[in-house]
Amino acid sequence: MNGKVDSKVLITGMIILGAIIISFGVMNSLQKSPGYNTITAYGEGSVEALPDYVVVYFNVQTTGATAGEASDDNAEIVNKMKYALIALGFLESDIKTSGFSVYPTYDYSKNNQEITGYTATHSVNLNLDISESNRAGEVIDAGVGAGAGINYIGYELTKENQNKYKAEAIEAATIDAKNKAEALASGAEKRLGRIVSLSTDDGYLGGPWIAYSATEDSVARSGAEIATNINPSEQEVSARVTLVYEIR
Repeated sequence: MNGKVDSKVLITGMIILGAIIISFGVMNSLQKSPGYNTITAYGEGSVEALPDYVVVYFNVQTTGATAGEASDDNAEIVNKMKYALIALGFLESDIKTSGFSVYPTYDYSKNNQEITGYTATHSVNLNLDISESNRAGEVIDAGVGAGAGINYIGYELTKENQNKYKAEAIEAATIDAKNKAEALASGAEKRLGRIVSLSTDDGYLGGPWIAYSATEDSVARSGAEIATNINPSEQEVSARVTLVYEIR
């Protein structure tokens, strides 16, 4: 009988001891877990970048009684525009389509909506190297003369330079975050430990960098007049970084 009681007491004691050990382990883990004794610092960085291209965005819009009629009229204007630009020395591969659509137009004045025709829109763009930005005026006149409209004109970077400037901005933002973290720790009479987490928004180009927008200009202008607004200058590429440090 006593043997059975002793066995039960022993088992109970082992269970209690195990629970105590587990409790200490959990508490110790919580004390060491990230976020228990940390500081977070946010950094910002930016670099100046000179655009690689001036891009002229044309918009060709036509209407017709049928979808085919609207599309055919649209293609005629686009082809005429291409010939005019090729005559200026550009290659057909320089002239790119960024969008095309055909959709019905409706008359909503009656109880039941009624299709009154079709509209075709064609978005076309031409890249000018930054060194050729002075040719923007003749490019605009060639497109408008063919029947196209100007949507907007913007500055752009090559993918290679986008990555380059983003990396430089992220590096500057990381240094800024580190400096702030060190100041926070010093002010709290603590020292920085290891980095718990590091994140970034991957760099922000601050675009689109628009040199001219037709939506902001209600007056019809010649290519030469519009080109006077195209003065390529350095644009800002920025980044934001978040650093989380353990402190001790």
